[in-house]
Amino acid sequence: MADPRDPDRRMLVAVDMESYSGRDNVLQYRAQLAFQKVMKAACEELGFDRVKWLTQQGGDGELAILSSGTSERMVVTRLAPILDRLLREHNRGLSPEARIRLRLGVHEGLVHLDGANGYPGEAVVTVCRLVDSPQLKATLRHFPDAAVALIVSDRIYEDIVRHYQDLRPEHFQRVVARLPEKNFESIAWIYVPGENVAALDAPASSSGRGSCDGPGDDDRSGDLPSSTTAAGSGSGGQVFQNIRSRGVNAYGNGNVISTSGSPDAPDPWRWLR
Repeated sequence: MADPRDPDRRMLVAVDMESYSGRDNVLQYRAQLAFQKVMKAACEELGFDRVKWLTQQGGDGELAILSSGTSERMVVTRLAPILDRLLREHNRGLSPEARIRLRLGVHEGLVHLDGANGYPGEAVVTVCRLVDSPQLKATLRHFPDAAVALIVSDRIYEDIVRHYQDLRPEHFQRVVARLPEKNFESIAWIYVPGENVAALDAPASSSGRGSCDGPGDDDRSGDLPSSTTAAGSGSGGQVFQNIRSRGVNAYGNGNVISTSGSPDAPDPWRWLR
């Protein structure tokens, strides 16, 4: 059997549509048309030649291997905000089940462009796993007014977001994206245009504008915990619910700080770290 040719290092973008399978046939058909329309418009606005992208269509989204020379900085910092704006315009006046919201993943790495049934490469697997992560799905549900949620690999964050700061790095939330059934775990960073996702790690923002109880057929294993202001009592003293504290004496010696009403309960925000 012949050995593969040398791989190319390329920018990879994976896009997936929220709640696609829950639509009827007509809405799926319209959603696919709208998806192609907004992707084309976004690329034209950015000056990208989408015709030169290598794509695998999936009905509810696509995997795109970008052409050599495409500006990684523009892909990371401008594609998501432009798609968010275009989709907000498209969704105006539509029923909730007809609206389109996208999860967008960006990574880069080696990929074989001459695969017999796709594009072999660990980088391809990674970007597809990131866009399918429960953390990204939960974040998009948490912001019901958003049209796009972006996840980038740690490498992309360090190389582009942190250095150039076209998007505010402090508005990205660091997560450990996990898909146990796929034996996948990777550090990544999540961003929602116009929102401060990092604030989800703070107790004051846990009641935010969003909700994780909206419609959708996505995996809910990464749902954000709902907030509560109720306080209870425990054997160790005071118990505060949904309050994060750093330092053993934050509330006085002997007191118990709990995020769930029980001193021994696990931290519900552990998936965000």
